[in-house]
Amino acid sequence: MEYTEVSRYEVPMQLLLEGDPSERSIESYLNDAWCFAAKRNGQILGACIAKSTSEGIAEIFNVSVYPTFQQQGIGSGLLSFALSQLAAKHVIRVELGTGTFGYQLTYYQRLGFRVDSVLKDHFLVNYPEPIYEDGIQHKDMLRLYIKIEPRT
Repeated sequence: MEYTEVSRYEVPMQLLLEGDPSERSIESYLNDAWCFAAKRNGQILGACIAKSTSEGIAEIFNVSVYPTFQQQGIGSGLLSFALSQLAAKHVIRVELGTGTFGYQLTYYQRLGFRVDSVLKDHFLVNYPEPIYEDGIQHKDMLRLYIKIEPRT
């Protein structure tokens, strides 16, 4: 697996929709974003989109892997690569938002992310269609963070 930084235009929208069901939401964070990709034989199988939000702080807006390639360590490898690249960009804190339950939450926690806060009704207010996982509707968003060591 090759992990690399790519242009936003190289990342297929269909892939990003795996991590965020709103094309409007995706378009809102792609400008000036860092796009990291997991590639095999030149094909992008996964993507991680991050953006600086203030000095030393970045937010991860999307981590996606095509369903047929999930559960193979691609997403974990990609996120680890993205964190190392963000450290090289002098980021010391990385934040993200996710649902209050489900595999995404445990995925981030396994990589060292911790809960910072809860945004009540986030998925109800910001998405036109309900988002369900395992038959349960996502309503609130957990804000997570991890501190990383900057690299020079």
